[in-house]
Amino acid sequence: MSDFRGASADAFAAVTTELDTAVGGSVEQASKVGGELFSVAAVFRSEPSLRRVVTDVSVPGEAKSGLVRDVFDTKLDESSLTVVTTAVTRRWTRGRDLADALERAGVIALVKSAESDSGRLSDELFEVGQLVKDNPALRDALSDPARSAEDKRHLVHGLLDGKALPATVALVDQSLAGTYRTVGVALHEYQQVAAQVHDQSVAEVRVAHPLPEAEVRRLSTALSRQYGREVHLNVVVDPDVIGGLRVEIGDDGIDGTVASRLSEAGRKLAG
Repeated sequence: MSDFRGASADAFAAVTTELDTAVGGSVEQASKVGGELFSVAAVFRSEPSLRRVVTDVSVPGEAKSGLVRDVFDTKLDESSLTVVTTAVTRRWTRGRDLADALERAGVIALVKSAESDSGRLSDELFEVGQLVKDNPALRDALSDPARSAEDKRHLVHGLLDGKALPATVALVDQSLAGTYRTVGVALHEYQQVAAQVHDQSVAEVRVAHPLPEAEVRRLSTALSRQYGREVHLNVVVDPDVIGGLRVEIGDDGIDGTVASRLSEAGRKLAG
């Protein structure tokens, strides 16, 4: 799912503005709207004829809005329905952008439902992503096309229920929808959206050994000062680092590892 361009960027901005009104300050409402937007996105993806009509620029907005209300009126909360009608009355650069935008709006709603636990939400999404990456049996089970979606959700809930935030569980559920190439890619994207909602950046820090909490705070403070916005750290213990640390934030990389310094010394000697 790429960033929106042209008309789709303007349409998505309108959708997120309507979303803010729809969820208000209610945790329950944010969670409900998020789940319902995921469902609508799935319908638009699975029903190409419906998607074509609601993204056809020659069809009046009022007609699209009426069609959406006919299809979803008894299935959605009025707040969710308002977000969807706002979406279909806008112009989209590509037809598939509509469903992608509604899914991303659903992610934003669930991030908002976590409120002050946003840092915990980000950590949990990262930890689940690492768990899937490091556990081939789990990764294969979640990507197995022969297993039903319900079976995969049951597996996820068995791992997370009672241990993770409801928003985390809902987002991991959504990562199974197949919108992204893999579950891991989906969880990474959701964490990036969570950071954007709170005007943060996300940095991956690789170290040879776990960092003391005080050192994590100092590094976060230093990076936040350097980048002019709060930076959330994902700390990964990686034996290949040897010593020091490697930081990746966006397209920037900061390599202060022993391995890097040895490699640089070797290049100088060879030169």
